[in-house]
Amino acid sequence: MHDFPLGIQEWLEAYSLHGHRPSALIAQLLESLDANDVAWIYRCKMIDITQQINYVEQQNFNDLPLYGVPFVVKDNIDLAFIPTTAGCPAFAYTPNESALVVERLLKAGAICIGKANLDQFATGLVGARSPFGAVPNSFDPEYVSGGSSSGSAVIVAKGIVPFSLGTDTAGSGRVPAGLNNIVGLKASPGSIPMKGVVPACLTLDVVSIFALTVPDASLVMSIMEGAEHEPKYQNYAPAVPWLGGARQTIRLGVPSVSGCSEQLGFDLCYGEAMQLAKDKGFELVSIDMTHFYEVAELLYNGPWVAERYASIEEFIQTQPDEINSVVKEVIQSAKKYSSVDSFKARYKLELLRKECEKLWTNMDALMVPTVVTAPTFEDLSMDPIMKNSQLGQYTNFVNLLGLCALAVPHSISKSGLPFGVTFIAPNGLDAALIKTAHAWESGVTAPLGRYLRQRTHSISAVESVQSDLSVLPRSAPTIKIAVVGAHLTGMPLNSQLIERGSRLLGPTLTSPTYRLYDLANTNPKKPGLFRVGAGGVGIELEVYEMPVTNLGSFLEKIPSPLGLGKVELQSGEWVTGFICEQSGQLGARDISEFGGWRKYLAFLQGETRSNHSEKFDD
Repeated sequence: MHDFPLGIQEWLEAYSLHGHRPSALIAQLLESLDANDVAWIYRCKMIDITQQINYVEQQNFNDLPLYGVPFVVKDNIDLAFIPTTAGCPAFAYTPNESALVVERLLKAGAICIGKANLDQFATGLVGARSPFGAVPNSFDPEYVSGGSSSGSAVIVAKGIVPFSLGTDTAGSGRVPAGLNNIVGLKASPGSIPMKGVVPACLTLDVVSIFALTVPDASLVMSIMEGAEHEPKYQNYAPAVPWLGGARQTIRLGVPSVSGCSEQLGFDLCYGEAMQLAKDKGFELVSIDMTHFYEVAELLYNGPWVAERYASIEEFIQTQPDEINSVVKEVIQSAKKYSSVDSFKARYKLELLRKECEKLWTNMDALMVPTVVTAPTFEDLSMDPIMKNSQLGQYTNFVNLLGLCALAVPHSISKSGLPFGVTFIAPNGLDAALIKTAHAWESGVTAPLGRYLRQRTHSISAVESVQSDLSVLPRSAPTIKIAVVGAHLTGMPLNSQLIERGSRLLGPTLTSPTYRLYDLANTNPKKPGLFRVGAGGVGIELEVYEMPVTNLGSFLEKIPSPLGLGKVELQSGEWVTGFICEQSGQLGARDISEFGGWRKYLAFLQGETRSNHSEKFDD
């Protein structure tokens, strides 16, 4: 596989710089696939993807961000005219159209080359509950690969495709990433469409993304996202669309006790991961995870398991013998819960949510071990339920709380198994979380995937694969606000910006077309900015970024003759900022010579001290 491109950028360069055609390169890739690799359920033949190939080759390369890039999907995600089994042959059906996420990727030029193995009905975190075979860890076949998106992760780890799709309900998009040294992105519930995906828990499921690097995962999410026309079961809008608010330092919560396996060397790896975070300028905050663990308990030891039963109710009632025995045991446990139990659990969840929200006041994101241990298949055979549960220690609570998460590789442990961490943030902060994880990832030196390529420096993830974070998914809309007076940092009204979740982007100047006046009869003292054209000067200001949803309440606090309009910056960019009505010049003092409000106030303070000194001398 190493003769083929690795990351998305390498695949694009194979076409744009090296003259390959998708029809030829994809054909070679399909021919190279191992027919005995249990990571696959269905390998496409060229006849299966002729329509995809023709579409791509008829388009302009520059119009398709994923031109000719191959990918695979977990086999609970529909690919038109290819059977969807959800890991159960008796359940299989053949869809006439692809899942909406697949359609969007195909439209962007990607080529789906097959369906990947999974824990049956996406029930499990081990990758061993499939009639198509247990998927071994890509580093050591004695160990599990993680699930339920086992095949999707292993195929990426082996370098067969640069990205794949899985699903995530309890950690299925993160646990296999951590155990196979790749990136696993689980977006905020409700941000990615689920049409054409066999549900596990409809209110919790998210289509997940596996990739070799954070930028590749970010690009794929930006193409797939947008579920406005689907029912929204969770919608916990963030107060701000970034991490850290107005502060420059991002606080990462870390478990007060990680629970990582000392025998496997995961404890040492996590310590090194925390040190890397410190080296990258993050502030680490110890967090008591008790309430998060209590939420996690609800997922399988509570009535939410009834959602799994509801998803396949007719099938499990009519063909129970076709279901994996462990999967059937988990799903049928739903029968012991009543509707009353469901409401009680819902009430408990909301109480726990409030307790967890308090913890977010002390941190901006969590950085936890993706997994704390790695069971062998022998371990699993002796205690399948408990070993599965251990893998979900830092994943099970995430979807119930509507959080977003991103698993990132860190190192290879002394046991020879990969170790990684997962960054977790509140709902809707996907873009900010990706930027944070990428900043940390730039210090990682572990190899790509299953030793596909060694990282030779710590400047970027791997420069030749894709080093920059050029495309991000959408976040909450924001607006730039330019301030020149009492709202500057440290000034009396700056709190009006901070209270509305604004953050400082930095100081700059206006274009040299403005005059600044000290307005008469204002409390606290305020300046007025006037655009005059010729005869103007550049005035010092600060630019803040504010969530659009908070702009209205901010505008209400602005007194006449001030208001918000458009201000031209020194760079030529126009942003929303403070302007003043012409009437504001009445009784005002032109202070443009000082170049800004701070220097003028400093002058007044000096003038006041001088007057005091003169009186003392008298």
